[in-house]
Amino acid sequence: MKNINKLYPHFLAIIGFVIVSLIYFYPVLQGKKIYQSDIAQYTGMAKEQNDFRKQTGEEPYWTNNAFGGMPTYQLGANYPHNYIKQLDSVIRFLPRPADYLFLYFLGFYILMRALKVDPLKAFFGALAFGLSTYLVIILGVGHNAKAHAIAYMPMVVAGVILVFQRKYLVGGLLTLLASALEINANHFQMTYYLLLLLLVLGIYFIVDIVKKKEYRHLGISVGVLGIAALLAVGMNATSILATAEYTPTSIRGKSELTFNADGSQNTTNSAMEYDYITEYSYGITESFNLIVPRLFGGGGRENVGNKSHLYEFITEQGASPVEAEEFAANAMTYWGDQPIVEAPAYIGAIVFFLAVLALFIDKRKIKYAFLAGAILSLLLSWGKNFPGLTTFFIDYVPLYDKFRAVSSIQVIIELCMPVLAFMGLQSFFKLTKEEQFKGLWMSAATALGIIVCLFLFKGAFNFTGGRDAQFLEMYGEMGPAFVDALKIQRSDMYTSDLWRSGILILIAAAALWFSMKNKISHITAVVIIGVFMVGDLFFIDRNYVNKEDFVSAREVDRPFEATPGDTFILQDTTHYRVYEVQGRLAGRTSYFHQSVGGYSAVRPRRMDQLFIYNVETKLADVIGKVNQETMSLGSSIPTLDVLNVKYILLQSKDGEYVPFTNPYANGAAWFASNVKAVSTADEEIKALNTIDPKKDVIINKLEFPDAITKTAYAVDSTATITLDSYKPNDLKYTSNNKNEGLAVFSEVYYKNGWNAYIDGKLTPHFEADYTIRALKVPAGKHTIEFKFEPQVVKTGSIIALISTLLMLLLLAGGIYFERKKKLVNNDTKETV
Repeated sequence: MKNINKLYPHFLAIIGFVIVSLIYFYPVLQGKKIYQSDIAQYTGMAKEQNDFRKQTGEEPYWTNNAFGGMPTYQLGANYPHNYIKQLDSVIRFLPRPADYLFLYFLGFYILMRALKVDPLKAFFGALAFGLSTYLVIILGVGHNAKAHAIAYMPMVVAGVILVFQRKYLVGGLLTLLASALEINANHFQMTYYLLLLLLVLGIYFIVDIVKKKEYRHLGISVGVLGIAALLAVGMNATSILATAEYTPTSIRGKSELTFNADGSQNTTNSAMEYDYITEYSYGITESFNLIVPRLFGGGGRENVGNKSHLYEFITEQGASPVEAEEFAANAMTYWGDQPIVEAPAYIGAIVFFLAVLALFIDKRKIKYAFLAGAILSLLLSWGKNFPGLTTFFIDYVPLYDKFRAVSSIQVIIELCMPVLAFMGLQSFFKLTKEEQFKGLWMSAATALGIIVCLFLFKGAFNFTGGRDAQFLEMYGEMGPAFVDALKIQRSDMYTSDLWRSGILILIAAAALWFSMKNKISHITAVVIIGVFMVGDLFFIDRNYVNKEDFVSAREVDRPFEATPGDTFILQDTTHYRVYEVQGRLAGRTSYFHQSVGGYSAVRPRRMDQLFIYNVETKLADVIGKVNQETMSLGSSIPTLDVLNVKYILLQSKDGEYVPFTNPYANGAAWFASNVKAVSTADEEIKALNTIDPKKDVIINKLEFPDAITKTAYAVDSTATITLDSYKPNDLKYTSNNKNEGLAVFSEVYYKNGWNAYIDGKLTPHFEADYTIRALKVPAGKHTIEFKFEPQVVKTGSIIALISTLLMLLLLAGGIYFERKKKLVNNDTKETV
């Protein structure tokens, strides 16, 4: 009974997390769903995969609706023996996105308890972490995998801490499960950032243990964590191995091309270009957004209200109240260093104040590890604004160059600062009055001193935004006055939010002061601080993610409606591809057609390069070749022809999607007569602009030496090759040719999984024309079949099953020995 009573506060906390999650996202209780732009794009990309799964109950592991063809490993593929995914589904029992918010809270609460923070403070700490503005805004835009991975970060950290606290069984099990769940979230960038924090914490623990000469404890801890890590990786082996296999062929892998699309030399040594990696870099001064939300104008579209200077300016220009209000609700007030920002990465003024308090009063040295993690992530988030450290990490730290949007590493700050804050709050009430007073005035002076300095340095800023030049051009004669009004609005927001943060810090400091003076109780002070802290974050978050983001379930499940252009194309039941010129990097076309475009941060590199180098650089030529009378291309474009792009969608000035046919498209497969051998990727992609796509085929002789046994093939006029059966992972053709032929297929070449069979016999195939498939076919009539049979899925699934069984075995063994140990201890006590 005593043990059950101890659990009550935790049950209440979990119920509280459920309630807060559902209150924040209450439209889910009305059957509505949040419209997330990224998820809409994903829905388009994954349409073929999801339809195939629904119709057959099978996983295709390949889709032809995106980028001409790519594996579905990053599109939510389901793998055999992925039991950790089933566990995750149980934990995330609430409707989306309330499930992720609940997971934020739960994970951080566990971390707080591991750090011996009492349940009430841990409850408020969890709310403060989960309602951090960045964590909420990513739910609004649909970065679900990122949110998923962030949510499990605190659990992993908690498990590691428990192991080093000598709680080997509980800590090891928590580390194993949390790490497995973290990896299962499938956002390796966030997991990578977590590993950087764990490295910092690991160094702290190892140094501390070595100083104490507790080598046995160190050995056990490292052993437990090592086993937990190995099993967590093993339980996710399929996903990890598949990602590792695919990544080199994506835009995250290093390009083979030595020149850029504009003809200049490609000098980058990293997987991605420096400018691409650091495009989203946090401004150094902009980082004060962490404690003052709208210091740099807030988000990209800020609701400044109908009492703002901008609203008054718009009405003075003759706009109606309705027009002015709509304009003020979408004001482009952001003036920071990043191209686009949905919301500031605000962690809370009170959280910051309490974190500073911890640095002054908390006697646990682990605070320095969390501080170091926060500082490292802050410096790295500056990206191109702090080039020395950024360049070092890109060039020398393994895998760092695989990730872009470096500003997102600030998630580590958003984890570390609330940890420090509630370590500080927990410690405050254990101090003597003298220690409390000293810590309180020093932390208040520091936090408020920063606010005062920002007030004093206001004159150093000109409040000019990156898009102001566009506004000058857009608004003509009114442009200068509009930009001036925008600057005044930004200045007003800067000042008002400084006051806001300063007042919140004073309220928190006052609550602690009155508690110190015994005017209010310890619990009352915590509740006051917690309510103002959570309320602050809650209302800031509501500016960016609120009920207006929810729509009917149908709109989310079917985010795209077919246009007349789509309907026209869909009347064609043959096999072909579609190229949407203005929306190649979007998922809309993939929802309806087999598209050469799509929406993915890990899109296939070679397909991407074909369009960047061979099509988009000549976009004017493509559009210029359109015959408006026949609604078709006037001449051949080899890259589009070999990819079997039969339809081109052009968006008109009024937004309509107008389809044009490409009568030169090669079809699903054909016999080539001439082989043009090249030695480099440069030669191959350039040659594609000069060939006769129906007769010539380009093959890299260094990569596929066995493919070039002769350079000319006899193709008689009666030779045919037809696609008879189509599944995304299984294509069947019939060929008929009097002579041995070189068949070329307009399907994307991917060596890891696609197998070619002629009359049931496995036959080697190879890459041609930079990105598609070719196969030597004997004379006569034959059945040709391409099957996607990824060995990586088979191997990974076996490893996942074995790892899961080992985890259960170790768990059972650990529980048995733990109980046996308790029985021995009890017998010893009775004997004594």
